[in-house]
Amino acid sequence: MQSLTKSAFFIAILSILLISCDGNRVYDQYVSTGNSWDKDTPLTFKFQQPDTIHKYNLFINVRNTNEYEFRNLFLIVNMNFPNGNVVKDTLAYEMAKPNGEWLGTGMTTKESKLSYKPNVRFPFEGTYEVSIQQAMRKINEPQGIQSLQGITEVGFRIEKK
Repeated sequence: MQSLTKSAFFIAILSILLISCDGNRVYDQYVSTGNSWDKDTPLTFKFQQPDTIHKYNLFINVRNTNEYEFRNLFLIVNMNFPNGNVVKDTLAYEMAKPNGEWLGTGMTTKESKLSYKPNVRFPFEGTYEVSIQQAMRKINEPQGIQSLQGITEVGFRIEKK
């Protein structure tokens, strides 16, 4: 019985430590792409405005496997504000070194935390929506890659500054 109590205590302390290590997190969600990420299918994240005073850093998190065949990743990101305004960004991220070594963390699935917007304030009350589309294409193929392989999940994260 005493061993069970010690185990439960150890698990509780470990859980508290793990949760407190991520104290800057305000929002952190992932969407699975399934077997591939279709270029016409945006991944959408909705969240409530944290406040109007503080600044936040925004990130796009990407999980990829060795099936991803590119060094970079091009994304189109729309941020829809509660007042109807939309900010659209075309972003380019490096995913691997020139020698092919992945830049993310992890063993078989790599996770990359990509900076999207630093020092952001959310001036309007209500629901914000961020949609992310892949915009990859091969050289001399302007129509783009319809079904992108190797990206397993895409996330959106908000951190306190």
